[in-house]
Parts: sequence; C-alpha cells; structure tokens
Amino acid sequence: MGKEIAQGTFSREERARYRYKVRRCLDVFALMLDDFSFDSDHPMTGLEIELNLVDSHYQPTMRNTDVLSMNDPVFQTELGQFNLELNVPPRLIAEDGLAGYDDYITAAITRANRHAANFDTRIVMIGVLPTLTTDHTALANISHDGRYRVLNEEILSVRGDQITLDIRGLDHLHTQTDSIAPEAACTSLQFHLQVAPGEFANHWNAAQVIAGVQVAVGANSPFLFGHQLWAETRIALFEQATDTRPDELKAQGVRPRVWFGERWITSIFDLFEENVRYFPPLLSISDPEDPLEVFRSGGVPKLHELRLHNGTIYRWNRPVYDIMKGRPHLRVENRVLPAGPTVVDMMANAALYFGLVRALAEDDRPLWTQMPFSVAEDNFHAAARRGINAPVWWPRQGEVWVNELLLDTLLPRAAEGLDRFGVHAGLRDKMLGIIEQRCRTKRTGATWQVDMVRLLEARGYTRPAALRAMLAQYVKFQRSNEPVHTWPTEL
Repeated sequence: MGKEIAQGTFSREERARYRYKVRRCLDVFALMLDDFSFDSDHPMTGLEIELNLVDSHYQPTMRNTDVLSMNDPVFQTELGQFNLELNVPPRLIAEDGLAGYDDYITAAITRANRHAANFDTRIVMIGVLPTLTTDHTALANISHDGRYRVLNEEILSVRGDQITLDIRGLDHLHTQTDSIAPEAACTSLQFHLQVAPGEFANHWNAAQVIAGVQVAVGANSPFLFGHQLWAETRIALFEQATDTRPDELKAQGVRPRVWFGERWITSIFDLFEENVRYFPPLLSISDPEDPLEVFRSGGVPKLHELRLHNGTIYRWNRPVYDIMKGRPHLRVENRVLPAGPTVVDMMANAALYFGLVRALAEDDRPLWTQMPFSVAEDNFHAAARRGINAPVWWPRQGEVWVNELLLDTLLPRAAEGLDRFGVHAGLRDKMLGIIEQRCRTKRTGATWQVDMVRLLEARGYTRPAALRAMLAQYVKFQRSNEPVHTWPTEL
C-alpha cells in the first residue's frame, strides 16, 4: 500500500498544495519521457502475493501483527488484520528464473508458517477466503497502520454514503458496509514487468488484451460470505468495495477508481494524465521536493505526489514509475489474478502472462488494432463470471471458448515470448503444460472449490461446514505444491 501515513484529515490548504504538486509532477514526468534515460537494459520482473491468515479451525484470525513479529522484511501488512503481503525481490526470468521464484516463495512461506504456528495461525494463498463472514470484514479488523484508516475515511467521505455490495452469481449477495474492510477479502497475485518508455504502450495494451484469458484460467475465488458468486468474485468485490461514487455520479458516467480503462494508449503518459484529469486526490500528502528543480539540476525526481495519487487508482493493469539504485524505471503492474492455489500454479500463471505479453507486444500488427477496447473489457468480466467455461471474442475467430483459444492459439504464442526472454525450454514446457492441463481438464482453483463444496453438501454438510471442510483440504493440497488440475475431489 505504500509509505506509512499517520494524519487523518487534510486541510483545504494541504489539498490545494497537493493538487498543485500532482500537476507539477505530471509536467516534469512529460519532460523526463522526452529527455531522460530510464533503466531498461535488462528488464526485471517482480511478484507480490497477498495472503490470508486462518486458525486451526480454518477461520480468519486477526494476527498479522503477531506474524509480522518475525521481522522478515519481505512480509508487510495489508488492509485486513487477517492479511499479509509477500514482496518477492525482482529478478530476470531468463534461464531458470521462474524456478528461482518458486524456490524463494516456497521458502518464505515456510518461514512465515513456522513462526505463525506460535500463534495458532497458518497462511493460505487463495483469492477470497471462503470462511470469511461479514463479521470478519468490519472496520475494527482493518490493520492498525494509519494509512488504511485514513484511506477508509477519505473514501467514505467522498462517497458520502454506505458502500453497497451487490453481486449476482449462482447465489445473490446484497449487503451494505460502512467501511472498505470487505476489500481485504480480495487477495491477489501481482506481476511487475519493467519496460522501456517507448515500449510501455504496447506492453500495457497487450496486458489489457489478455486480462480476460488470465482470469479465466486462473480463477480461484468462487465464494464470498457463504455465497457462490463468480468464478473470480474478487473482480466484482474489488470494484464495488472501493467505489467512491454515489449513485448520482455513477449515473453521470464518472469513472470508478477500480478501473479497466476505456481506450488503448500510445504512451504511459496517457495513463498518468487520465489519473490527474479524472480522479480527485484521496491522500493529500505533499513532499518538500520541487521535481522541476531536481530535473533541471540533473537529478532524478521522486515525483512523490504523482506516485501516491497513482497508488489510489486501482487499474487492473497499472502504470508504475519507480527509482532503483538512483535510476528511474517504468513497470506494468498486472493485478487481475488471485493468489494460489499453489506456488507452482502461480508460476504457471506467471509464465503465461510474461510470455504472452512479450509475444503480443512485439507483433507487427498488434491485436489491439483489431479489437475494440470495449470487447477486451467484456472478455474480462465474462471470464470473471464464468472462469474456464467463459466464451470470449477474439480477432479473426469471433466468439470462442477460452480454453480452446488458449490451447489452439495462445499457448504457442506464450512459448514464443518465453523463448525471447531466454527461459529454459524444459521449464517453459513444464509451466505452460500446467496451463494446458487446466484447459483440457477444465480444472481451476474455482472449479475445484465448487466441486468439493457440492460433494460435501450432497453428504449433508451445511454451507458453512462445507466451506470449512473444503478449505482444510485446500490447505493440505496447497502445501503439497502439486498443481490444482491434479487435485482429487473425493474425501
């Protein structure tokens, strides 16, 4: 979520200064894109994984402060007290980089689980924790860090009303909340890809094109508050739980802060400029740096206000400006996927994403020149609703089942992209082979969860008992690190 924020309200002067600084940062960023040397010689990748904490009865447990007492710098707080975030150090995926990620994540989760056991706590990687109830996502269970409380106050203040969750799937969830705490139910897997300024637009557009495909084959969030909803319920929940718009502004077409976007871009500047033009600030915290003076003196501007503002606009593919070892760089942050089911499943998702984006971004005739932007968004939401059973629209093919599109068209393209990254052929085939088997068996984390709960309910379990028993099996299989398409649904 970013740096610690302690203050709770902002004066009119603070808000005015922040708005001025955001626009000044945007102007300097435009100058930098024309004249600055960004680090892009050896494009790095990165991962973030949001995690859930449960007790021995597989109920959410509010123990993130206790677990973080292990003082491991790669673990940080997240919105809910039943959440953690694992920030995996960036690396190249050439050769065996994906296997290196697997080893690192497995070791980090093992360390954290060993420490968490002292507090009757264990870690679960899943899109939405199925044993969550509305009582767990109350304001009192937001993490103690000041920035979360301030963000909650600002969103509710701008909205001026309670937040409504209204999600229709097999069941219908309709409830209201007086905080953003339900957002903590959304735990994601986020990919970062460093790109050169001149290549950013192609990579972002490619990520938007494949967002629906990613969600369909990676869905892992079918249950929320005891209701069976979408295959990837995180999408609808996140869009609604942080919506700052009252109904009147929705009717006027005001953009939501959780946003797919509305057009293909020609530069990263398009996205930052839209952020400034469309979205009022939430956290009006200014830095003393004058970015223009730093730029003119040959330094690297932090662009603090622009980056903070960007961090409160939750694009599913978000632009990132950052500084590493004194050099600025740009990244595409891909935020569409849930955590889990296993580390190896997440590495397969990474292989599909990095490979496909690389291949599509380098096409002579890009796919986004053949597809209306609205179709990419429709594909995204169709995939979130129906997962691996979703139909999507694709250039030169029309409407096609997403698993067939992957098998016939996109997996070979992903292999091309991984070859261009220099990924070892055996590792490439292993990771993409997991995606292939998910497509052939139609078995994702979401379908496994649904099938297991149906089996348990057929045996007389109530829905809460079935969800708890299913989660116990899920945790056991997760620790085996065998891909989800191999998991049995018998007890």
